[in-house]
Amino acid sequence: NKLHSQLDHGAVSQADRAAGWEPCVMNSADATARGLKEGQVVRIFNDRGSCFASVRLSDDIMLGVIQIATGAWYDPSDDSCRNGNPNVLTVDKGTSRLAQGPIAHTCLVDVEPAAADIKPSQIYTPPNVIYHADSEG
Repeated sequence: NKLHSQLDHGAVSQADRAAGWEPCVMNSADATARGLKEGQVVRIFNDRGSCFASVRLSDDIMLGVIQIATGAWYDPSDDSCRNGNPNVLTVDKGTSRLAQGPIAHTCLVDVEPAAADIKPSQIYTPPNVIYHADSEG
């Protein structure tokens, strides 16, 4: 739904979201075991950090696995990313001095319901611009 982070704000990426949340695909049996439902906002976490996403159920994904796309714009809140960027869950280390590719192939996480008062991401909201009387603009 996007090319890395270049099109995260685009119509296709935004249409793929559930109520504004990045989707994470999860096996129906795993979701049932955790009391999770389609479209529910969840916290995906490990000892490195956490991010928020909405559950998308699929029996096409293996038990014990979740899938969340990379490329959501980073919107930090404490040790979390409210916009669903999974980079907060992975080790920040290159594969080698030559390649420096990601080593995110073993990213163990857990999933739980998000707190009811989680605030949605504001990453696409432009900042307020303050003009001073003595400045040009």
